[in-house]
Amino acid sequence: MPKIVMKFGGTSVADLDRIRNVARLVKKQRDAGDEVAVVVSAMSGTTNHLVKLCNDLNPLHDTAEYDVVVATGEQVTIGLLAIALQSLGTPARSWQGWQIPILSDDAHSKARVDSIDGQKLLAAMARGETPIIAGFQGVTADGRVTTLGRGGSDLSAVAIAAAIKADRCDIYTDVDGIYTTDPRVVPRARKLEKISFEEMLELASVGAKVLQTRSVEMAIKHGVRIQVLSSFADKPGSLVVGEDEIVEKLVVSGVAYSVDDAKVTLRRVADRPGVAAILFGRLAEAHVNVDMIVQNLGADGTTDMTFTVGRGNLAQARVALEDVREALGYQEVLTDPAVAKISVVGIGMRSHAGVAARMFKALSERNINIQVISTSEIKVSVLVAAEYKELAVRALHTCFGLDGDEPPAAGEGQ
Repeated sequence: MPKIVMKFGGTSVADLDRIRNVARLVKKQRDAGDEVAVVVSAMSGTTNHLVKLCNDLNPLHDTAEYDVVVATGEQVTIGLLAIALQSLGTPARSWQGWQIPILSDDAHSKARVDSIDGQKLLAAMARGETPIIAGFQGVTADGRVTTLGRGGSDLSAVAIAAAIKADRCDIYTDVDGIYTTDPRVVPRARKLEKISFEEMLELASVGAKVLQTRSVEMAIKHGVRIQVLSSFADKPGSLVVGEDEIVEKLVVSGVAYSVDDAKVTLRRVADRPGVAAILFGRLAEAHVNVDMIVQNLGADGTTDMTFTVGRGNLAQARVALEDVREALGYQEVLTDPAVAKISVVGIGMRSHAGVAARMFKALSERNINIQVISTSEIKVSVLVAAEYKELAVRALHTCFGLDGDEPPAAGEGQ
């Protein structure tokens, strides 16, 4: 029998009616002859509420205790969904991360999955039971609860699909697929039938909210095919597959944006070997991810260094920078959270020159100043003032010929 992992996000389980709807979808998949494992997020808004409680008590809280608090949201959902399935006559049992177990490292609030033993889940499925698994949760080797970072339920689902050798991992959400950009910003955004793992990884890493970055990395590593589809509309979704399955390789497949970053500038840093190693080594020790990096040409023995961090990690970054102030000898730290990262992504860039030039020209024609630039083989990203986010996305979507003939129906892709 085919094995399918079905993952449902917070909006799909936002209330009891939606949980009943999810139960019907799971039963329908089972009735089609598939063995099914289900991964769910916390009910919509629950995690934000739990995070706020921690931050209101102490913005620099102990992340191990933070995990204890925020991991509870998924526990509620798995119990409710199991009850809903049982009421439909479908055998189901809830599973928390530690019960499987989903073993992770001890980087609390953003733990990485080390391993999953799928044997207990496979045994439950062989008995005809549907496992309902708490996404987002892990457990350390010494038994402490961890969470896998925002969007971690996607990672849980893909990792479980790999562990049980599932034929596909279906990610149900409030959109009916993967679009060329956010249809709320560009109504004529087009839904993609297929997108490569590499393109999806880049889009996820630069702000597309459809899939979590590490879930795509996991899918690439284990060859897990992913389908993104709606839990509210009976429509075909979008497949994330290997590049060899992509017939039409667009120069640019999507435009993504992120307002989750903050710009940090260190003024008059000592311009000598080893400074960057000290700076970014300390940030790494503090589990602060750094993205775009620019260093100005040194003068008078000093230089300016600019980089971006997650806005939610800005407080931790400031503490880390203060720890190395004497070693770096910088004059001051400037921060700007009012920025947006705009990116264009496409595997067609490998064989087409001039993508960056077209991008910069489109932005300059609208008087949008570029603050920082970063590139990869299939991506170009720029940092601009947050107030220009939507204008920049619309300009680039049109510039690269991604506008569809008709806008999606009302509410579609929202």
